[in-house]
Amino acid sequence: MAKTQDFNTVMKDIMGAFPVDTKAMEDAFKNQAALNEKLSGVALSAAEKSAEISSKWTKEALAKLAEFSKAKAEPADYAKAMTDFASANAEAAAENMAAFAEVAKKVQMDTVELMMAAGKDLQEDASKAVKKATDEVTAAAKKATTAAK
Repeated sequence: MAKTQDFNTVMKDIMGAFPVDTKAMEDAFKNQAALNEKLSGVALSAAEKSAEISSKWTKEALAKLAEFSKAKAEPADYAKAMTDFASANAEAAAENMAAFAEVAKKVQMDTVELMMAAGKDLQEDASKAVKKATDEVTAAAKKATTAAK
């Protein structure tokens, strides 16, 4: 009868042939978590600032609407109130849209800065890993050459 192969031994042999640097994996996870924390901070800051702008804009619009809705003595005063209200709202819209644009611009700049820093760190880590691997391969080749002589 044929003997069944022990796959546990086979897997151990395969995994032993390909050692994994768990410290590098842990460092990569920590770096990714730190980057995510920073990016979340940028997003939350932008959301907070946007909420402040929206709230301010709403309060101003309601105050203008309260003034607009007051009873007027002359019919012409209603037309003037409507013109003033429309003009003030157009001006407020322009100001607030500019404020939102500034928030978006800051988010973009902060994100690019974080991604560039992360890319630089990643490049440095990759260079170190390649150098380490090259040194290990060179050492193994020297060892094999010496053993063959």
